[in-house]
Amino acid sequence: MSEILSIKDLDIKDKRVLIRCDFNVPLDDFLNITDDRRVRSAIPTIKYCLDHGCSLVLCSHLGRPKEGQKEKFSLLPVVKRLQRLLDRDDILFANDVIGLDARTKAKELKPRDILVLENLRFEKGETKNDEEFASKLAEFGEVYINDAFGVCHRSHASVEAITRFYDEKHKAAGFLLIKEIEFSQNLLKRPTRPFVAVVGGSKVSGKLQALHNLVTKVDKILVGGGMAFTFLKASGIDVGNSLVEEDLIEDAKEIMKKAKELGVKFYLPVDVVAAQTCSQDAIMKFVTYQEIPKGWMGLDIGPATVRMFREALNDAQTILWNGPMGVFEIEKFSKGSTKISHAIADSHATTVVGGGDTADVVARSGNADEMTFISTGGGASLELIEGKELPGVKPLRVKDR
Repeated sequence: MSEILSIKDLDIKDKRVLIRCDFNVPLDDFLNITDDRRVRSAIPTIKYCLDHGCSLVLCSHLGRPKEGQKEKFSLLPVVKRLQRLLDRDDILFANDVIGLDARTKAKELKPRDILVLENLRFEKGETKNDEEFASKLAEFGEVYINDAFGVCHRSHASVEAITRFYDEKHKAAGFLLIKEIEFSQNLLKRPTRPFVAVVGGSKVSGKLQALHNLVTKVDKILVGGGMAFTFLKASGIDVGNSLVEEDLIEDAKEIMKKAKELGVKFYLPVDVVAAQTCSQDAIMKFVTYQEIPKGWMGLDIGPATVRMFREALNDAQTILWNGPMGVFEIEKFSKGSTKISHAIADSHATTVVGGGDTADVVARSGNADEMTFISTGGGASLELIEGKELPGVKPLRVKDR
């Protein structure tokens, strides 16, 4: 990782450090954090800075607020969780981002103090990658550290534009960001074989380029979730009302053709859980993929597919999983995802889980501790698989060395 500037490369002693964290955590109806993995992942970088006598300003987004400040998108629950994780009750919270409260509290910071700014996306300039907003945000730290892998694929002000206001000696990647990139790159460059990719989720479009890249690197691809029906239709199967991206059928054919030419085993579901509507109350039945009733749709992989996928995973030495096998948010369509999670967790392979929904499935299934690595970023990890340069990482690369 020598090409990316690390926090260890900088002199941060006694400086005020601005850390872009990823505190985009799920909250329940009572604004309680239901999964604090992303908050816990930021702790090593935070503690390293505290050990060097730094005062810290932490910033993050949470959710997708549309119109100004709303309580359900506030970072206040994150502050409370940080206080518990760091065992200190003196963490400061600003009720704005670059406003008077934030500036006043930042000026009064003493060594080892921590200030958390309110949700970055309460400011419209954040998602617009606005340079003026970025310059005001940069005033909060002499040093900038990006430790938010989950948003590194987005050109946002706190991720990309802000780096223009720091030279090489004053900006770097945090421990989590380095770990994520290192793991993803090594996984694709030097996997222990057989290397199996398990790919799911609702749409092919979001993972099209990743599939094109993966098919040249893996030994097997197992496709589930809604995206499987585009491949089944491309194979000449009538899939009823199941989700199909008609405009990508030719791409699906191309991927399957490429897999065959390269000797990559390509698995599609042989049975599904079908229903007329996508709801908990819907009547469901298990059918083979050829027998989906007219007007019905496939919403999860069936038991025969689970057994087939489990057999395909038996000899795997490396497993990459990105995307659930069905509509896992609805309990009756979650069993396929849960069983595949158990199968991957029980394997002796190096197991890497893409972030987002897949990480949620693993957590709900109780398998988080059994996985080798769970990424904190779904979209970012996908773009690394696609071979793209992430906008948040590119400015942190060492120049002229």
